[in-house]
Order: sequence, then C-alpha cells, then structure tokens
Amino acid sequence: MRAYSIASANYQDDLEFFSIKVPDGPLTSRLQHLREGDPVLIGKRPSGTLIVDNLLPGRNLWMLSTGTGLAPFLSVIRDPSVYERFDRIVLTHTCRQARELAYRDTITQALPNDECLGELVREKLVYYPSVTREAFEHRGRITELIASGRIFSDLGFAPFSSGDDRLMLCGSAQMLKDTRMLLEDRGLEEGSQSSPGHFVVERAFVS
Repeated sequence: MRAYSIASANYQDDLEFFSIKVPDGPLTSRLQHLREGDPVLIGKRPSGTLIVDNLLPGRNLWMLSTGTGLAPFLSVIRDPSVYERFDRIVLTHTCRQARELAYRDTITQALPNDECLGELVREKLVYYPSVTREAFEHRGRITELIASGRIFSDLGFAPFSSGDDRLMLCGSAQMLKDTRMLLEDRGLEEGSQSSPGHFVVERAFVS
C-alpha cells in the first residue's frame, strides 16, 4: 500500500492522481503499465495532514510544492471554500526544468476561465513556478527564494508573519525539512488536528 495525494476536487466524481514514471519505483513501475479497464485497489479512508482546518485563521494561504508534491494543492485551489477563508492564495511549484512544471496551463488558463471558480481564481490565486537547473523567470529552490526575500519582492508580499500567513508544504523530504526550519525561525508553529497552527506539512507524501 502506498499513499498518493488526490489531485481532483473534493466534489468531482472521478479521482485524479499526479505521478511520474519511476522505472524501479515500488508502485509507479506497475502503474505506468496499466491499461484502461484494469482494476486498481484504493483504500476507503483517506489520510493526510494538509487540511485547511489545521491552520489558524489568516489572510494569506501559501502552498509550497516541489515535483509531484503539487498534487494535493490542485485539489485545494479548486475548492470554493478556500477562497472564502483567505484574501490571497499563493501556489508555488518548484522543479528542475520548466518542462516538469505540470498542470501549468490548467492553473494559468483553464482555472481563471472556469465557469464557477474563474472570478475567484482571477481575484485571489497567485501562481509562482520556479526551476533549479536552467534559465527561467524564477530560478532557485523555494527555500532560497524565501531566505533571500526574492519571492516576496517578486510578488509584492511582505515576508511571512504569524499574524497574516498560513502555509501548506508538500514535496521532497529535504524541502520539507529546510522550509520547516525557515518557518520556525520566523516564529511560525506547525499545526495539527488537535492544535491548529501557522503551517502544516504533508507527512505521507510519496515522490
């Protein structure tokens, strides 16, 4: 059994998952050979910590992702209730190369023109892609962009504060570790179901 983040919205009938092909991966080595109609066993009870209710009320929601860690946030940005809770919603996605920035057209073109969500998306959603291994508009690891302050100057936001900013993290183990340290150094505390906080981290993420 492996944990995979659901990328589809909570109101959609079909389940959508975002995965990459890993030749010797424990599950993707099999998934990539599936054909339409093949059976897939899925557990009935979802698990995870990327829950908006685990965050304290705030003004800005930041979703920081690397690679396929984008998946759960694709669901979050399609949830109308999230737009009601925050003034601005920032989605960052960091990959090695620009061609790996999956769902970019969905985020920048389809969602802003969605019949139901379009107006909210255009008003509140900010998308910030970055790459680490080639020339690009935003280049560098997300932790570097935060530490240097560049992401804030690029977007016109103030640096993270416990009063205004709430964060959700999903991605590589190193990104999660480094970002958690950055946030804790700034006085932000991790939240949970029993004790909401300033940020939450997806512990069940599988790359």
